[in-house]
Amino acid sequence: MEFAETLLAQQQVVRLQALLEASRQIHSTIKLDEVLRIVLEIVVRELELAGAFFTAFEQTYGDVPSNLKESFSANEVTSVMAGDPWLRFPLCDKQKNRFADLVVLLPEGRTLDLDEIDFLEALSMQASVAIENARFHERTIEWQRIESDLASARLVQQSLLPQEMPRVPGYTLAARSVTCYEVGGDYLDIVAMPSGDIAIVVGDVAGKGLTSALVGMSFRSAFRAMLQADLSLVEIATRMNLLHYNEGAESRRRYVTAFLLRLSPGNNMIEMVNAGHNPAFLIMEDHRPHKIAASGTPIGMLPFSTYESEKYALVGGARLLVYTDGMTEVFRGEEEFGEARLFQAFRNCKALTSEATLASLWSTLEQFSEGQEQSDDMTALVLSKNPHYGDCQ
Repeated sequence: MEFAETLLAQQQVVRLQALLEASRQIHSTIKLDEVLRIVLEIVVRELELAGAFFTAFEQTYGDVPSNLKESFSANEVTSVMAGDPWLRFPLCDKQKNRFADLVVLLPEGRTLDLDEIDFLEALSMQASVAIENARFHERTIEWQRIESDLASARLVQQSLLPQEMPRVPGYTLAARSVTCYEVGGDYLDIVAMPSGDIAIVVGDVAGKGLTSALVGMSFRSAFRAMLQADLSLVEIATRMNLLHYNEGAESRRRYVTAFLLRLSPGNNMIEMVNAGHNPAFLIMEDHRPHKIAASGTPIGMLPFSTYESEKYALVGGARLLVYTDGMTEVFRGEEEFGEARLFQAFRNCKALTSEATLASLWSTLEQFSEGQEQSDDMTALVLSKNPHYGDCQ
């Protein structure tokens, strides 16, 4: 009797040592494939089994019939029957949610004693922890890669924004663009033409994030190419609309609201086309306000939208604000800042420079939101005609 008890105690010590060694090996790596391989090798080697595999992973070890693996993967095996040549041990995460099973295959005529089953249960618990750690590590690495890619995309997008405002005799320009995520769907471009004219576009791609940013970059290339063809703003909007629409269903979902304008400093004329965009605010020298409303649908939404241009002669004191809807959709709780407040805030900036006007608008929005996090990109451009510079007498 004493001999049997001593032998049993020795076996338990050996099994405990084996479990400790198995735990050491399992936790010696953070790579998921290696964790899975080590667990399966230990199971088959330590207990002299026929084979083993995981239900939720590709790895197998030993003699594992492909049809059995497929049956488990298809959830066709749902219960354990007496005499089955295999046993399954659940793997659970920290919340006790089962995410896979360790399945062991027994050699013909082999059964497992209680110590061996205890060993497999303990090993399954260790494997669960190691697999969860490895998967967390993989997700962390993937997230770091995504963050790096987004940071690179942000740098590219920022490099495409106007780095400095062109010097336009008699005018001042200022622009600001802030994204709510790493990259955004707002688009701003200012192009000095060989004729001396200044072409400007402010756009907002439907949606947010990287896809919208890529659409914005494509829009920029098309806009600049059409400027080189010396097309009118109406022709540019019409052609870009058809081009964007014909790029397919995904492009149509990523339609672009756009405000195009061309300033001719030589004769102080400004031409504007609003393609489904927010109304721009033009305040003339006598303080008369004008809303430059949309004359057609957003770029790429419908195949044959028509657009109209509006032209104005600017004199000293005239001011223009073009913006994206992120400026009006700033929230404080459930209350929206809105178009009327933005117009009034712009109107109150009559004595300020273009740059100071932008700073004042942003300050007003920040005060209104009271620090509440916003969910849309914000872009604005202010064009001011210097008082009496080049005015006709």
